[in-house]
Amino acid sequence: MITKEYLQDRFEYRNGNFYRKFDSKSKPKKGDVVGSKNKGGYIETRLFNKQYKLHKLIWLYFYGYLPKYIDHINGVTYDNRIENLREANHSENMMNTKMRITNKTGIKGVNWHKASNKWTVQLMVNQKKKYFGIYDDIELAELVAIEARNKYHGEFARHN
Repeated sequence: MITKEYLQDRFEYRNGNFYRKFDSKSKPKKGDVVGSKNKGGYIETRLFNKQYKLHKLIWLYFYGYLPKYIDHINGVTYDNRIENLREANHSENMMNTKMRITNKTGIKGVNWHKASNKWTVQLMVNQKKKYFGIYDDIELAELVAIEARNKYHGEFARHN
């Protein structure tokens, strides 16, 4: 089992990265950066024949435990600076996601309603879709979406 002490013994943390403290039997050398970027943009490394995301190891390195979810505050999955990481539950982690690539309005939570030819605002609140109205003006719909995210998502609100 990987512990805080194990990580602190073998790695040095600097600005969101781990650096090896000593040479290993294989290729990695003292001072080498630990991990590489995966397809999802997370930095991963292998320890004891198991893949670990670096942000989870960094959290363990500092706090001594592993929460189920760790959120990257700025949404950049490879930015593992400890000040950019925070514990979250699944719902909070999802609140801080980027706008979906399928979004056609360019505004998170705002969609075109064909039947009424107006803009609708919807967000996930407590794992359920919540409706915030229908609007003629996209700018007003955007303001409503921003206010709703601020109110219901709080510090996890992400507007883009």
